[in-house]
Amino acid sequence: MASTITLAVTRYRPEEEAEPTVETYTVPFRKDWVVLDALNHIKDHQDGTLSYRWSCRMGVCGSCGMMVNGSPKLTCAAFLSDYAPGPVRVEPLQFFPIVRDLIVDIGEFLHKLKKVKPWIVRAEEQPLSEGEYLQTPDEVDAYKAFSMCINCMLCYSACPIVGLESHFTGPAAIALAQRYNLDSRDQGASGRVEILSDHEGMWGCTFVGDCSRVCPKNVDPAAAIQQYKLTTAVDTLKSWLLPRGSR
Repeated sequence: MASTITLAVTRYRPEEEAEPTVETYTVPFRKDWVVLDALNHIKDHQDGTLSYRWSCRMGVCGSCGMMVNGSPKLTCAAFLSDYAPGPVRVEPLQFFPIVRDLIVDIGEFLHKLKKVKPWIVRAEEQPLSEGEYLQTPDEVDAYKAFSMCINCMLCYSACPIVGLESHFTGPAAIALAQRYNLDSRDQGASGRVEILSDHEGMWGCTFVGDCSRVCPKNVDPAAAIQQYKLTTAVDTLKSWLLPRGSR
């Protein structure tokens, strides 16, 4: 086994370059190192100007998402040994504007996320004296899987529709909308349906499924979106066929 491995890293310094370039670095190869360790080694020992995001190093915060050999990955969970003997190509997440080096602009993603109201919406809060909003284990199970999203945006870089239609709301935001629709404490489903019923919402999804394949938390946003479509279609059909008040 070689003692070193090469990383081909995207560099973009807008004050110096009109387009991104690629720079190669050779780092020590260690079996327990992930791609993020290699980037930190470059930053600490070879090139302090290299820019990228990271925080927890535990697959929880979602901030270290990048393209590794063409696939969206959390670099804190992408072991160098899986890419030996290299080189390892490290690029910013695709379909996002590049701010600098491996850092992308997430402003549009945050706007889409906020639009679907990924929080519990109540028409009226019960008095504190009545205690908590209790849930059965089955009610928790209904939405728990979709609640594990860490907003890493890997699903956006994997989704071909995001690449073609920049206004598409996207997998994570729609899956989180469904997470709250399924929450027995929430009363905001009708408002979210109004927001997500156009082509930029759930109907823009063609069910390729790549979003679910790259999700590091097994959220399965593709399934969430299809559930959302089915529920919306059934509710719409009921509204056409059933008398008001019988649904």
